[in-house]
Amino acid sequence: MVMKPVSEPHVEEAAAMFKALSDPARLQTLIILAAGERNVGELAEAEHDRVGTVSARLKVLLQARLVKRRREGKNAIYSIADDHVFQLVKNAVAHAGEHH
Repeated sequence: MVMKPVSEPHVEEAAAMFKALSDPARLQTLIILAAGERNVGELAEAEHDRVGTVSARLKVLLQARLVKRRREGKNAIYSIADDHVFQLVKNAVAHAGEHH
């Protein structure tokens, strides 16, 4: 495998994504969202956590462009940002489960 050179801004942005992924609770949020979009209340229920805590996690994930948000009436609906993020989460979890 060979990667072509990457600009410093792209490396910094990628590092910010990995930093956002480094928190197990944020990673768990992404794993839940990989199954389908949810609102904050649904995520809080699935994660057995407070809405405010989940909202704070989502803010970090939004800033790192790992999730996206859309409005449905008064509700904000969250989902995985794109297939790149889905594959990143899927591959990280699969790699973690491998026995070396």
